Amino acid sequence: MLPNQLAPASFTAYPPEARQLAVQQIALLRRLPLAFLPLLLRELIFYDWKFPAERADLSRQFAYLGALAAGPFQAAMSAFAELKLARALEQTDWVNSPATFSERLSAHLWATHQIDSFRAAAVDYVQKVTASAPDPPLATHRLGIAIIGQGVAKNDDYRLFRKLRPRGVYFTQVKHAGGVQVLLDAARARAEAHPAPYGHWYIDGGASLAVPASITHISYAALAAPRAAIQNRMQKTYEAAVFDPEAFRTMLAQMKPEEAGLASGGDGVLNRFQLSLLTEGSGTQVFSTTFVQWAAREALRRAQPLTLVARFAPRQREKQMNELLAERERSPEVDPRGSLVDADMGAYYNWVNQQRLPGDEKSAFLAWFEDHDEAVAIAPALEPGKRSDSPIDLADLVARIA
Repeated sequence: MLPNQLAPASFTAYPPEARQLAVQQIALLRRLPLAFLPLLLRELIFYDWKFPAERADLSRQFAYLGALAAGPFQAAMSAFAELKLARALEQTDWVNSPATFSERLSAHLWATHQIDSFRAAAVDYVQKVTASAPDPPLATHRLGIAIIGQGVAKNDDYRLFRKLRPRGVYFTQVKHAGGVQVLLDAARARAEAHPAPYGHWYIDGGASLAVPASITHISYAALAAPRAAIQNRMQKTYEAAVFDPEAFRTMLAQMKPEEAGLASGGDGVLNRFQLSLLTEGSGTQVFSTTFVQWAAREALRRAQPLTLVARFAPRQREKQMNELLAERERSPEVDPRGSLVDADMGAYYNWVNQQRLPGDEKSAFLAWFEDHDEAVAIAPALEPGKRSDSPIDLADLVARIA
């Protein structure tokens, strides 16, 4: 099947909103080259479960492509149209399985030495789409908060925040009574002042503390049942006589929320997001620190929140895979010191990922060693690479950057 053969019935299997949008844009979809169209459909097919920022991006792409006259449209798609594709790719069910097509396309482009041409075309396309409709101004600057080191009594042999200190001010005398709640209160205040769907997040590597409905929250502990369901499937696959990694990945990708024990009711968008964390992330099913880092990365990339609080908790010790996947059968042995190192690097990655979003020049970030007096704050008004040994309340510190 080729793009010009698309009909409204081609999208029968799509979820309702995705099907409606595909039919509305079918005239445009028919004009797109096969090397490009399934990549767009890979995003469109999950439209019903996408965050507002992702929906806005799709709308911007359709607006950009739809506004091009015949000549500029052909020029914009020429690099994709010139790629030489194997006949087998045309015979793939790229309408209903665009992700599978994308994987096979990638392999084909590598094998035929066309991957560089494709990448150049993709970068050029993204740049033109972005330039066609600049991002609207943010309601307020972004704020990221990382809370690390839960359960670690003290830290004498590891230099904390070594990657973050050159970017901000390192505070050594932070008064931190009720610190976690202080930071959650700051997130709540921002959510109340600048309400937005999925605009303010709290991610916890343990059991989530109580937060208002204005804050989207997920936790490793709350996903114990879905993690166990996925661990069980993973263990059976690993123990099979023949291990097929491709089939294993396909199995995870095709799981539905209800199959993993995620309730079909409630927030469908959030359920799908949580499922993706556990089926697409590596180690998110068994390591809480990995879960928090990946969840924060994906929340920033997909939802682009104004506020994100990520609280790392102790993960289980590294063991053989069959032991890690048997978490439901035993009480895992935790590794607070190793988790501190994980979380310290995770905090740095959170800052890096935040800075990739629009408005990075005004964003702020705080990393705090939980229940201790060490913290790093990064903000436009703070001079990078400085150290402060003066006492300061954590509430005052976060107020300076929030």
